[in-house]
Amino acid sequence: MSVPDYMQCAEDHQTVLVVVQPVGIVPEDQFFKIYKRISSVSQVSIRDSQRLLYIRYRHHYLPENNEWGDFQTHRKVVGLISITTCASAKEWAQTAERFHGQKEVYSSTLYDSRLLVFGLQGEIAEQQRTDVAFYPSFDDCPDVEKRVDDFVESIFIVLESKRLDRATDKSGDKITLLCVPFEKKDFVGLDTDSRHYKKRCQGRMRKHVGDLCLQAGMLQDALVHYHMAVELLRGVNDFLWLGAALEGLCSASVIFHYPGGTAGKTAGRKPSISQPADAGKRHRPGALTANGISADTSTEIGRAKNCLSPEDIIEKYKEAISYYGKYKNAGVIELEACVKAVRVLAIQKRAREASEFLQNAVYINLGQLSEEEKIQRYSILSELYELIGFHRKSAFFKRVAAMQCVAPTIPEPGWRACYKLLLETLPGYSLSLDPKDFSKGTHRGWAAVQMRLLHELVYASRRMGNPGLSVRHLSFLLQTMLDFLSDQEKKEVTQSLENYTSKCPGGMEVITLPDGLKLPPVPFTKLPIVRSVKLLNLPVSLRPHKVKGLLGQNMSTASPFIYSPIIMHNRGEERCKKIEFQWVQGDVCEVQLMVYNPMPYELRVENMGLLTSGVEFESLPAALSLPAESGLYPVTLVGVPRTAGNITVNGYHTSVFGVTSDCLLEGLTSVKTSGTLVEVIPSLPRLQLSTSLPRSAHTSQPTSKEELSSTVSMQLFNGETQQLTITLENIGSEDIETLELTSKIITTKEKVFGEFLSWELEDALSRLPLKSGQAVTLTVNIKVKLDFSGQESLLQDLNDDGISVTGLPISSPLRQLLKPRPENKSLGSESGKAEYSHIKSLEAVLNFKYSGGAGKVEGYHRELSLGVHVDVEPSVFFTRVNTLPATSTRQCHLLLDIFNPTEHELTVSAKNNQDLVLHASECQRMAIQVDKFDFESLPQPDQETARFTNPKQLEEERQHAQGSQINSKLGICWSIPSLRRGGEASVEGVLNQLVLEHLQLAPLQWDVLVNGKPCDCDVIADCKAGDAVTLEVQLTNRSKNSVGPLALTVVPYQDYQNGVQNYDLGDAVTFIGSNTFYIDTVKPKEVSVCVGALLFLYTGDFYLNIKFQDDSAGRELPLAWFTLPSVHIRALDAHPLAGA
Repeated sequence: MSVPDYMQCAEDHQTVLVVVQPVGIVPEDQFFKIYKRISSVSQVSIRDSQRLLYIRYRHHYLPENNEWGDFQTHRKVVGLISITTCASAKEWAQTAERFHGQKEVYSSTLYDSRLLVFGLQGEIAEQQRTDVAFYPSFDDCPDVEKRVDDFVESIFIVLESKRLDRATDKSGDKITLLCVPFEKKDFVGLDTDSRHYKKRCQGRMRKHVGDLCLQAGMLQDALVHYHMAVELLRGVNDFLWLGAALEGLCSASVIFHYPGGTAGKTAGRKPSISQPADAGKRHRPGALTANGISADTSTEIGRAKNCLSPEDIIEKYKEAISYYGKYKNAGVIELEACVKAVRVLAIQKRAREASEFLQNAVYINLGQLSEEEKIQRYSILSELYELIGFHRKSAFFKRVAAMQCVAPTIPEPGWRACYKLLLETLPGYSLSLDPKDFSKGTHRGWAAVQMRLLHELVYASRRMGNPGLSVRHLSFLLQTMLDFLSDQEKKEVTQSLENYTSKCPGGMEVITLPDGLKLPPVPFTKLPIVRSVKLLNLPVSLRPHKVKGLLGQNMSTASPFIYSPIIMHNRGEERCKKIEFQWVQGDVCEVQLMVYNPMPYELRVENMGLLTSGVEFESLPAALSLPAESGLYPVTLVGVPRTAGNITVNGYHTSVFGVTSDCLLEGLTSVKTSGTLVEVIPSLPRLQLSTSLPRSAHTSQPTSKEELSSTVSMQLFNGETQQLTITLENIGSEDIETLELTSKIITTKEKVFGEFLSWELEDALSRLPLKSGQAVTLTVNIKVKLDFSGQESLLQDLNDDGISVTGLPISSPLRQLLKPRPENKSLGSESGKAEYSHIKSLEAVLNFKYSGGAGKVEGYHRELSLGVHVDVEPSVFFTRVNTLPATSTRQCHLLLDIFNPTEHELTVSAKNNQDLVLHASECQRMAIQVDKFDFESLPQPDQETARFTNPKQLEEERQHAQGSQINSKLGICWSIPSLRRGGEASVEGVLNQLVLEHLQLAPLQWDVLVNGKPCDCDVIADCKAGDAVTLEVQLTNRSKNSVGPLALTVVPYQDYQNGVQNYDLGDAVTFIGSNTFYIDTVKPKEVSVCVGALLFLYTGDFYLNIKFQDDSAGRELPLAWFTLPSVHIRALDAHPLAGA
């Protein structure tokens, strides 16, 4: 026997073998259709008996295997069912003859046979025959199963008679020696009368009867006979048959212990649980029920004694196999016994011992096997290893079987079969065809073996003529095994992939194989490797801003609580993903990927773009080339959202080596991302800004939080004004409907006086709405006024050089150059010089807010920021300021020491004053006569503001308002003729409190009128001697409180201009009435007038000194409040001489 039956299992020993074969030409599909129906009758309950007969069907069985029927009766063909087609009576004779010839093949062992004839009708078909059944067609054969039942019962009758015949002990008869085919020649000439020979005959017969009992459903009897056979055969060292007896004993014990069978779920038999009522009254105590459990308890005890334990079963199998191994010609028997033992061990979950049996089976030599037999052998070994849980060993033999399918000796290699078997090996090597299984955790399995297997799959699919399959497997190899490939292997694999994709590009479609297996797509997430994905905000000038005060849709989710864990929990996931900023419909949006190339050579990614959902999105793919082992490399992918809503960036797509990949972020756990969901708001207009000045590369200070769209720079002298023309052009598709302009100074250390930036927006607003492509211009005035006061070091330098800047008469201006002394070049002096000549910087931001289109409806606008950077050079310095009283109480002289720090000649002018020319580094004094200022008339902050404002800030604002008023009156300007540049100069930063007091009008304003004419500013009032002169004193109360009552005394005197003043003028001046004026209480903002009269008796120059009486109620007020103008009266002769 050369061909083993690998599907055999221990319970097959109780089956009878029936061969089902076609006679003549029978359509294959029809044959197997009938064969399936026949084989469904696998166990038959025998009438008038409580036994079951099990049948094993085969449609192909070698006659040489039938010769081993005496050795193990389940190998003997005892039944033949032939299937034939016969169209006419003429063919019947030939068909019958063929059937007879078929029976002859198995005639030595056959118990009974049947012929099923399809298609024959007529007289022949109507004949009643037990061995032939006629059917009109393959579809019209309802009683096939019934025929098979009857056929099986006839076989049982023969089987039972043979069992009874052999089991009966006829001691008088000579027992024949049962042989296997290869033994017959060895027994020629043996002494048949020897005791040894007789024992051998008895032992073999006992074993044979045990087989028949087992087939006939008498498990108890079989066990008894097997035990007796073992004892007899062991005594005569008949090892081959001893092995068979032991195997029979094992099989019977397996049937008892495992009534469900050992062949697995598919081949397992269903034990009957029905027990007839008279089970305990059987005529033969050995007759058993279907599941081998007798209703007779004494029989149960007896069987349990003869039956092997599960552990003993394996020991006996080992012993039997060792005996088989002594015989070269019993290789098939040994192999099948190993397989049966493995199936039993699999049920017992004793995998290690099962592997020992299988290892033995691998090395059993069966002689010259055909390629097909080799494939079958390796496949079965693989299945058995799988059965015991040795998955990698199973995969190994499956792969050997696959390679056998395409062995060089086969004229037509079976690449499809090879490919199919290779696919089945994948799980054993911890491989799957889904790349997702390799994206989590550490790598499972042996990478070197896995790569070899994948290469074989690629080659097999190519030989099958399926390049698409080759591309998919090669892509999988490159994606999952990249870390294990050497540099050379990486090059070879990618070159192969490019060769394949040139004929059949790789994509993301699922490949379905003919057997229904689906190959999922393989995205190249490692070519290149992406480490992080970051959605970028729009450029500063394009970012949308929500109008403050307009609450969005989040109003409904607002909570009155500071912290609410419930709301946090509900929206936690969304909050984790959603990004703070927004994108705008129709504007290019960017996503930055940090990628690196793990390849040892340059990686070309031909088509890389974004994968999004939620909003219609136009992705603008990029092509990139990454250098070898590049390290992290930023790549920006762009696209344009075409509709509004929430957009999710799901991943990216690439095209590498001809393979298109869609890489989803949810499967890439190693990718860092700060969120992938962003809101796209409706479209907004776009504004482009250009200026009359060139753009500056200067960036704003680090302390500034402003992000500028662009910056302009200029250099101005302190006090200079320059115009900046700004052109605003609508470069978007939406109309600009609103435009606002604000400014903000971001330099905090320099104090700016006056308005730094000013503009008129009305003309630009009148041009709205601004259509796409249209532009509007705007003029911004840039006026720099920083502190003009000189530093202490500058004063020190001036004094060190011997220049006095105080106490000089106005008529002698100082004209001397500031020349540094050679010995005065110390570090301190240099730093001082640098300090006052230092260029200061001013920075401000012009902020344009504009909106329009659908975005405006949603409450969004855009902001465009222009940075203005001005380097301010000093123009003039006021090094010292002082005041001198003027002749009028309402005026005073302001003395300014002016220094020219520039390198040019400079002219300083003021209102109603002569120009002053200063050379470079020259200092001069300028005296300006100014009217005193009424600071009380300046606008005052209301009480509410004053209450909540810092007092220091209020004081600064008050001083600023006073300084501005003084500046506007002074109107000091400077010009540099050589540069044709000029500007204003401000004294705001120079004025101290004392100077301000001198410049301020007293709250009590006194006016003295002589004969109705005011006397002030050196005005001489003329009068005639002897005429009464009216003297009127007028008080205006500008203070906040009431003043008075007050008493004033008028004292006349004469000044001789030599330091002598004469107050004894009783004979020269007389008062008409009292010389004392009384003023009642004067309320705020009221005027009080008191009138008197004098009479000058002589001509001459007289002065009136108006004094306040010491007991006056107003003495608690400051003295400066009671400064009255001096009165100068000239008394003339009433009748001048003629010609005098």
